Amino acid sequence: MTPRELRADVPALTDETAYLNYGAHGPSPEYVVDAAASFLESHEYGVAEADPYERAYETYETVRERVASLLGAHPEEVALTESTTDGIARIAAAIDWEPGDVVVRTDLEHPAGTLPWQQLEETVGVNVRVVETTDGRLDRDAFAEAVADARLVCFSAITWTHGTRLPVRELVETANDAGAFTLVDAVQSPGQMPVDVHEWGADAVAAAGHKWLLGPWGAGFLYVKRTAAESLTPGSVGYRGVASTDGDAIEYADGATRFEVGTTTPAAHVGLLEGIDAIESIGVETIQDRIETLTDRFKRRVGQERLLSPMAFGSGLVTVDVADPAATVDRLGERGIVIRDLPHPDGVRVSIHAITTEREVDAAADALREEP
Repeated sequence: MTPRELRADVPALTDETAYLNYGAHGPSPEYVVDAAASFLESHEYGVAEADPYERAYETYETVRERVASLLGAHPEEVALTESTTDGIARIAAAIDWEPGDVVVRTDLEHPAGTLPWQQLEETVGVNVRVVETTDGRLDRDAFAEAVADARLVCFSAITWTHGTRLPVRELVETANDAGAFTLVDAVQSPGQMPVDVHEWGADAVAAAGHKWLLGPWGAGFLYVKRTAAESLTPGSVGYRGVASTDGDAIEYADGATRFEVGTTTPAAHVGLLEGIDAIESIGVETIQDRIETLTDRFKRRVGQERLLSPMAFGSGLVTVDVADPAATVDRLGERGIVIRDLPHPDGVRVSIHAITTEREVDAAADALREEP
């Protein structure tokens, strides 16, 4: 498959609209939606032909295997969740926190990577330490100093604010040397560049498929290193997360599956499988190369002086300085160009996928050049 062919399979993408908001939501190909709907229909209507619980469990296993392959993980290291936020929250709830425990995050984190620690700060008394950054870049020495006594460190593989790619493996090694648990928000990575969680070395990685993988909402996934999982006690427990429901004592399932709880429809994850197949039929390296070509084109046309993201390639997320971000989003929206504003930095974000066209890139750049 080529990027152009994949684009043609997405009903939301038309010649009348320049959609450039994949960092928030990647509209699905028709067959992704059809697969999710078909599973739900057959699961609800076909109870005479197949036990719905057996079919659901078989589907969970199939999805775990496919997601594990995508991430360079083992199936038992993958839990199926609803979202990145869900995955991060499950890790936050699984640690036996004590007052004074230190959580380190950067000032580039999405609310998914800030709110759980804020809650623990208010309810338990943990100390949340924020590493300040410059232009989406993280100072390694400041990071090392901040994590020296940390219980947990949370950071994003790709920053949602600037599209910069942080050195995950190096940051994980620094945090691990300090004895900290490492949790990576990777939602902006799968589907636009290769991901190998074993190479990263993090204890846990949370992500979802509704952005660059073009999957449905509700198809999240959580990687947990097997040795790390043994030290975690899930905040919620159900029959999918235990080895057995018999006995007086709870025996949690091995690996990441202890973070799964109970009855959920696999429909969204079935749709995600189709999205993964489509992305991999093009090739993740090919997708990354095309995103780089298109973002380079966009940045040159906008002009370096307007960029809040680095001129050098980092990802498909590019942030541009404008006087009134909300008004700019509205103005471009009236012209059929879909982007988004950011709470910080004070700018707008353009998300460029491999299925984006040169026409869309040029239209957005030219419209933004008209801004004061």
